[in-house]
Amino acid sequence: MRIPIWLSLVVALIVVVVIVLIGQMLIAPPRPLITDAAFAPELISPNADGSDDITIFTYGLSRNAHITLTFTAQDGTIYAFRTDEARIPNDYNVAFSGVVAGFTLPGEEFGGQQIIRRLIPDGVYTWELNAEEQSGETDSHSGTLTIQNGDAALPLLTEFSVSPSVFTPNQDGIHDRTAINVFLSKPADLKAYLVGSQGEQFPLSERQEAVRLGEAGRHLFDYDGGVDMNVDPPPDGAYTVIADAQDLVGQEVQRTATITIEQGGKPFAQIVPQVTGATVVFEARQWDEGFYSAADHQGALVTPPDDPALLSMNTITLPIGDMLVFKLTVENYGDVSIRTTGPQPGTVYAWDQRASTLGLPDEPGAWRVGLDCTSAMSDYPWRWALGSADTLDVVHDPENDNVYYYLPAGGRAVVWGAVRMTDADIRSPQDCWAGLIHESVAISDVNNVVGSRSVQLVASTTPSDEP
Repeated sequence: MRIPIWLSLVVALIVVVVIVLIGQMLIAPPRPLITDAAFAPELISPNADGSDDITIFTYGLSRNAHITLTFTAQDGTIYAFRTDEARIPNDYNVAFSGVVAGFTLPGEEFGGQQIIRRLIPDGVYTWELNAEEQSGETDSHSGTLTIQNGDAALPLLTEFSVSPSVFTPNQDGIHDRTAINVFLSKPADLKAYLVGSQGEQFPLSERQEAVRLGEAGRHLFDYDGGVDMNVDPPPDGAYTVIADAQDLVGQEVQRTATITIEQGGKPFAQIVPQVTGATVVFEARQWDEGFYSAADHQGALVTPPDDPALLSMNTITLPIGDMLVFKLTVENYGDVSIRTTGPQPGTVYAWDQRASTLGLPDEPGAWRVGLDCTSAMSDYPWRWALGSADTLDVVHDPENDNVYYYLPAGGRAVVWGAVRMTDADIRSPQDCWAGLIHESVAISDVNNVVGSRSVQLVASTTPSDEP
């Protein structure tokens, strides 16, 4: 029977392929999975003195594989440097200082510290490189490496505290900052940072104090959410705060805690500008003894100016001993509430009084409207709250049992008050103006010297009795 031509061609092709494969195997036999592996030198003293601190591990792979590199001590303890890591065919050079994945020795207790990377103890080790490719083929090489005179002392974080653990970075002067205190047992690169739920990191700044950066001793990290630098803080929520120390050898230790940000944000407020007419309305008003206030006594509140004629920018003329009354509007156009403190709108000051003489000193972080005049002895000596208890949000702080008052985000407040012009030495005419003060923080340009008006004092036509 005659063999079909196509079958003869297939057989011939198979024969050719087999011959070629046999030839390739004879000319270039299959290479081992690990082509070589060695440490040079085989003795190191990892103590960061600049001499024999590291060795170079050289190895090669002929095919894709996962590799593991371990060190076995004479007592049988195994330390891992690489564990099941993917590699492509290539020649590799790896610097090794004796530092491996973190471990603890029998009897050691580090009080909540996490050992990330650590130097293996002095001794003679058997190293083993194992490689496994996807088909299941494995290969290994081994040898010895000696560690001596290593600086094995860990950069321990023996103290670690976060206070407060809940803070509100919004410049209201209440829990605006948190502090991370760390005690470092040996010189090391020390960092602290927050980690969000998506892994995002927010670095913390270390304060410059008696112990220099990187030295052993107590270190303080201060965090305000970036608000003082005009940066929006991270979103409200829970974060992990990490303190991380790494010494010159490469050993690394961490401690962690949880911190919560609430009501965070950069505050923004302004004296509302008017398109026409006066932004700050002024009025001369006759004095009455019932308006007198002191630290132990709240006098009657003056009513706000309401005459449309007062919206002009004319010079204010009033007799010495009478009151200069003002009115303006404040808007909180930010995303967070702003804190304020008294006295309440409508309070009347004598010329020589201050908020502190009424028992209401300046409070860092609080916002108040201030009034100032050319002859005043200090900047904005007379100040008022951005509302009263019945118009503001009231917040009780259980930690210190204090009550605070806030103008909510998007809220507006009409603020008014008066100063009795009683000092015979007051310059006349002089200018008076208003400002919106973020106490111990700033008076922004747009809120400083607002609505300046010329005030002319004249001799009083009626006698007045000083209280």
